[in-house]
Amino acid sequence: MRRIIASYTRGGLTALYRQETGDGAVELLLLPAGREQETLRQDCAAAPLVQAKLAEDDSPAFFSGGRTLQSGPTTRALAFAGQQTRESAGRLTVTTTLRDPRGHRALHTLTLFADNPAAELTTRYENGGDAPVTLELLTSFTLGSLSPFSAGLAPGTLRIHRMRANWSAEGRLVTEPAEDLQLEPSWKNYSANNLRFGCIGNYPVQGFVPFCGVEDTVHGVTWAAATTHASSWQMELTRQDLGLRLAGGLADREFGQWYKTLAPGEGFTAPKAVVTAVAGGVDRAAEALAENTRRTIEPGLPAPERAMPVLFNEFCATWGEPTEQKVLAQVEALRRNNAGVGVYVIDAGWFDDEAFEAASRFGKWQVSRKAFPRGLGPVVEAIHAAGMQAGVWFEFEVAGRSEPDCFAKTEWQLRRDGRPITVGDRRFWDFRTPAVVEYLAERVIGFLRRESLDYIKIDYNEDTGPGCDGAESPGEALRAHIEAVQRFYARIRRELPGVTVELCASGGHRLCHSFLELACMASFSDAHECDEIPVIAANMHRILLPRQNQIWAVVRPGQSLPKLYYQLCSGLLGRLCLSGDAESWRADQWAVIRRGVAFYRQAAPVIDRGRSERLGPPVRSYRAPAGCRRWCAAARAKRLSCCIPLPKRPNRSPCRSAAHSRPCWPGRGWGSRRQAAA
Repeated sequence: MRRIIASYTRGGLTALYRQETGDGAVELLLLPAGREQETLRQDCAAAPLVQAKLAEDDSPAFFSGGRTLQSGPTTRALAFAGQQTRESAGRLTVTTTLRDPRGHRALHTLTLFADNPAAELTTRYENGGDAPVTLELLTSFTLGSLSPFSAGLAPGTLRIHRMRANWSAEGRLVTEPAEDLQLEPSWKNYSANNLRFGCIGNYPVQGFVPFCGVEDTVHGVTWAAATTHASSWQMELTRQDLGLRLAGGLADREFGQWYKTLAPGEGFTAPKAVVTAVAGGVDRAAEALAENTRRTIEPGLPAPERAMPVLFNEFCATWGEPTEQKVLAQVEALRRNNAGVGVYVIDAGWFDDEAFEAASRFGKWQVSRKAFPRGLGPVVEAIHAAGMQAGVWFEFEVAGRSEPDCFAKTEWQLRRDGRPITVGDRRFWDFRTPAVVEYLAERVIGFLRRESLDYIKIDYNEDTGPGCDGAESPGEALRAHIEAVQRFYARIRRELPGVTVELCASGGHRLCHSFLELACMASFSDAHECDEIPVIAANMHRILLPRQNQIWAVVRPGQSLPKLYYQLCSGLLGRLCLSGDAESWRADQWAVIRRGVAFYRQAAPVIDRGRSERLGPPVRSYRAPAGCRRWCAAARAKRLSCCIPLPKRPNRSPCRSAAHSRPCWPGRGWGSRRQAAA
């Protein structure tokens, strides 16, 4: 049996701490507020608040080798030693202390917020002994006894939600019954049946999004968690008895080559995780996690960005070969046709003379005098004179092969086994090196300041892989490096508070909380002109705030008006970013663009603060999508809707919804909708 130690409720979320009367283990149950009296689950082992593994301790049993480092002697030795609370500014912080007989201590810190049903969790392990110890696992969060509303096996009750992510196909929701993943106990409750998944390297959104949800379909509750850091991460689903456990954080020694040695008196804090429990499905749970970033993002937004201006990025016109002549022609076309664009971004290539895929002149960041013979000054002046902010692209974390002075500066670069990590034509600056940071401060921050730029698009187009040298383990070295990279992002925001920062990593590879909190918006994908754009853009509503969700709307001179409507409607699922050959667009295209931009401005408050709902059949093939999606938003007295009919495909049934043969703006909507918050 278990006794309740404490219960706390804020923002529609209840945190219930229970202690097992037998072994004394303390677990955390998260519940939608008001559902506390419905909890039944007492027929499984309590899931300890902190899962840790020291190299000095024995490994866990129950066929765990190679599958999990959880639930071993290190974890079992931690006993409840007390709890403290602190409340201020709409947040309640609960710190639970655990101790083991050797003097080691673990701190489990939960923060609840008044404005959102999501909580933040961190864990810390401290060496209280007289000899060094090595952590091989330290989870950021653990949620157990799922579902607490059930008793017994409850077959068919639990569904597991994960999101897959490939380049230009990000955020695909995959939902599976727990039984299909073999997350059932054995007849003897002996084998630790476990599913461990995640990402290795510094593309945290590749293969999987750092997210997992567990839905109780009988009782209508979904638990979800997101890891937030931007290096190797893992999630683990474990079921040894009747209760399911979800835990995660840094990828451990087995999965991500991470271990950390602690000297006597030293401690280590695992990166933050965000968790929730909501009455509803996976979309409500994911929305709560994404909404948690708002309180960090909004205070630092530059004034122009608060209005969510429309953007124009020239990349899909030049493909990495911008020139002064081309930029000035586009700027004049946007001005002359009253496009309503607020930001003009010069993308990759302003420093190089090659098309982007062949370019590798990364490191010196000097303006190409061939492409911009007078420098960027006249171009920036023209952009400002046209009433737009001026932006520029950087990929400052790398050194390129075509910049030999930088490429050969190996003492400044990340190494693995003593050799510089080289991927294609890129090597990677080591941001733990102070000289690197100061060099880039001058080349990037100084450049933005000197050129009077208002916007920076920060790209990152290769992954280092599992780790690097410079710490006791490759995974720990990579974690420390990425934290240093993020400190540089923060420095840009601090020294240039009026500059808008866009996050990009080959599109959507860095859409994790710790990076999203450092940027004003993010590139949703590198799907530039694809039919699947609205599908991917809608996926992003589960990952980030729609106000951060920058979506390509590429316009071609020969493009039909239905295709143009399709592109613009796709952009209304987030931040509209036009691209293409603006100086060659037709008069009828300009008329539709002006109308679309005006509609976007009406919808912007709802895009920012609304609630997303997605209805209709799933899209199986992203490359050949079929069917229809419709997003609609109810905002006070107005009803705004945007029809997105997906292209018909051979041998597929046409959409049988309302007539979609003509574009529609105002009207009644079905399908995927975004409704104004109350």
